[in-house]
Amino acid sequence: MSLAYIFSAIGHALAMAGVMAWDILWALILGFLLSGVIQAVVSKQEMSRLLPDDSPGTLLRACGLGAASSSCSYAATALARSMFNKGANFTASMVFQFASTNLVLELGILLAVILGWQFTLAEFTGGPLMILILAILFRFLLQPRMVKAAHAQSERLLAGKMEGHAAMDMSVHDGTLWQRMTSAKGRTAISHFFFMDWYSLWMDIVVGLLIAGAVGAWVPDKFWQGLFLQSHPAVSVFWGPLIGPIVAMLSFVCSIGNVPLAAVLWQGGISFGGVVSFLFADLIILPILDIYRRYYGLKMSAFLFVTFYAAMAGAGLLVEFIFKALHLVPAHRAINFMAEGIRWNYTTWLNIFFLLVCVPLFVRFMKTGGPAMLRMMDDNTPGGSHHDHAGHGGQGHSCH
Repeated sequence: MSLAYIFSAIGHALAMAGVMAWDILWALILGFLLSGVIQAVVSKQEMSRLLPDDSPGTLLRACGLGAASSSCSYAATALARSMFNKGANFTASMVFQFASTNLVLELGILLAVILGWQFTLAEFTGGPLMILILAILFRFLLQPRMVKAAHAQSERLLAGKMEGHAAMDMSVHDGTLWQRMTSAKGRTAISHFFFMDWYSLWMDIVVGLLIAGAVGAWVPDKFWQGLFLQSHPAVSVFWGPLIGPIVAMLSFVCSIGNVPLAAVLWQGGISFGGVVSFLFADLIILPILDIYRRYYGLKMSAFLFVTFYAAMAGAGLLVEFIFKALHLVPAHRAINFMAEGIRWNYTTWLNIFFLLVCVPLFVRFMKTGGPAMLRMMDDNTPGGSHHDHAGHGGQGHSCH
């Protein structure tokens, strides 16, 4: 194998990753902007109080609160542990965690851009199904002594990751939703949440793009077709949702960073339900399983892995059957932008527009103590750093 061939292969993989990055840039900016707006008007301080038990109403609130939070998987696990320590029900805390990584707007937008609207609909259909399966499993299998032991371990406050992110609450509480969003404090909070999400997720996005580029460039379709049993359609329907989470676990990529790889897997032959279960599995990648061990102990982390996996695979299978019955499974697997490259088209105009939108957000972020806030995010002390950081012009806000 010549050096020229190696450089050519690396260049091909990087080119594919670059094309994917360009194609999804505007969607990422829009998604993080909407996420920032929602987080700016929803207080984390209220979350623990609103999740006292595992009743259907409480679990529904957990879904809503999770959907209104950051999509970072590490921040979601840290916040769920913090809520549990403050009195939230354990099942409700886990449901919140699921919703915060699987029912968020930025994920839906990204799926629509890369894979098509059917996958966005599948995500928001399968998410509630997965949560329902999880709630049923917890109701029958989760013992009070297990929760008590997990709580004792959790109160040891062993560090995980993104603890500072989870501890921050910059939301605005006064006035109508419009007044909160358009006030000086609201605009500051939106800019901070916007860049905080970028800061916490950029590594997962970059790694996800690089893995997707490498896999798309180097792994032949025959390998995926064999792995996903594409020549045995009746079996692949069941195999896809089972193997999808395993591939996600081994990829080490969480949150929205696994969407580009999902596109490669779909093009390679995984079933529709397999894509869905793969996307759901960001909460059982190996680094997060280790965080569960530190947070809740080895036995509870093993319980979470088994029940989470069952819920993810089960939801993927149900989505497969539902969407096939409704004739909503896409007939074609080709992901066009991988072959088209970067062109002067609507994607370019959208990228230019949303990059311009970032300019005032960046200016406000820099003028109101944003860089200091990012340094606080890196504090992995459970509970975070209880600082107040004030920006210029009196636009300060608390980080709890």
